[in-house]
This record gives sequence, C-alpha cells and structure tokens, in this order.
Amino acid sequence: MPALITYRTQVQEDWVDYNGHLRDAFYLLIFSYATDALMERIGLDADSRGQSGHSLFTLEAHINYLHEVKLGSEVWVQTQVIGFDRKRLHVYHSLHRAGFDGELAASEQMLLHVDLAGPKSAPFSARSQALLGQLLEQQQGLAAATYVKRVIGLPAVG
Repeated sequence: MPALITYRTQVQEDWVDYNGHLRDAFYLLIFSYATDALMERIGLDADSRGQSGHSLFTLEAHINYLHEVKLGSEVWVQTQVIGFDRKRLHVYHSLHRAGFDGELAASEQMLLHVDLAGPKSAPFSARSQALLGQLLEQQQGLAAATYVKRVIGLPAVG
C-alpha cells in the first residue's frame, strides 16, 4: 500500500508568524485534521460518532519540527498506524510537500477510544478493530516511522 494520505491543505496567511513560517500550533491543527480523516477510515465518522456516542481523544502528542514551512506551501499528511489495542490507537503523522523528499514535521500520537456518555474509555467496535487491523496489515511494507518513542530531556550534568 502506498502511504495513506489523510489531509491536504495550503498554508494560510493567518497560520504564519513574523518570520513567514508556519506557527507551531498550526502544525498540530494540520495533524488534528489528519486524525479526523483517519477516524473516517476506521468507522468513527460523524454519523457513527452520533449513533454510538463514541469518539477518539488525544492522550499524548509529540511534534518534531524538522524543516520550515512557508506561507502558500501545499502540504499533505501521511498517516501510519503504529499499533492499537482494545481502547488505544498509536499513530504517526508526517507532513510533506512537493519538491522536498524528507518529512517537514512529524507527530506521534496516542489516542483513546471514549464513550462520551461518561466520558470514559471504551473498547473499539468490532468494525473499527477490523478496519484498524486491515490498515496495519496493509502498511506492513512501509518504512518504519522515524520519530517515534522519543524522550525529551537533557543529559545529566556532572
């Protein structure tokens, strides 16, 4: 399977800072829209969420800002399912643009399937689990995600 492209956009004028670069927060916005599109693919579209009362919440997100992104750039997000269990989904989003071979940014995220009536964690439906399993299987041939399981910290001094 080729890379799963979950979101495309052009960098908007109000998304850039005084240096003409995409603001930090808007990287997360772009990755958030990619998560929304992934939800559609795994049976958590708006209609399903309305009927089941279930959704995904982000538990943790790490962003690596790798290269500058400027006003007007056409960018897209490629999404890879790293793994999942009964209630959690581990994903990797990478940001790309034409004419540049590497990743512009990367976001590793841990998502939780939630029953909104609680709100409380809840198991994925059998349909969502099957769709996630299919995606994971289809993505077996993809290159390993580069910026995962990273820890922020400084070396001990002394």
